[in-house]
Amino acid sequence: MKIGHFELFVRDPQAAKVFYRDVLDFEVTVEQDPGLVWLEKDGLEILLRTGTPSFASRYEDAPGGIVLYTEDLENARTALEARGLNFKGTVDTEKCLTFTDPDGHWFQLVNTGNF
Repeated sequence: MKIGHFELFVRDPQAAKVFYRDVLDFEVTVEQDPGLVWLEKDGLEILLRTGTPSFASRYEDAPGGIVLYTEDLENARTALEARGLNFKGTVDTEKCLTFTDPDGHWFQLVNTGNF
């Protein structure tokens, strides 16, 4: 077996698509219908599917998280903030920045040099 793709349940896949495309720079690869939007970035495939997202107020309380790597944390942070992203804080260290998508899915932005 191997991992095929991740599915994220979102209230409105068309609205979520805008965030993933315009803020996180995912490529929209297929739109099967308004309720199923396929995205890809660096070999990671995500399907945005109409559903009910679960919300957590902190990264540590979320049922899961997506971790994005960067080689330059400060430049990545500045670029994402310029696209309208609001960081929520950090987890474990000030070098693990956290944020959510509009449906409350949690992300970390981590410098690969931190490992």
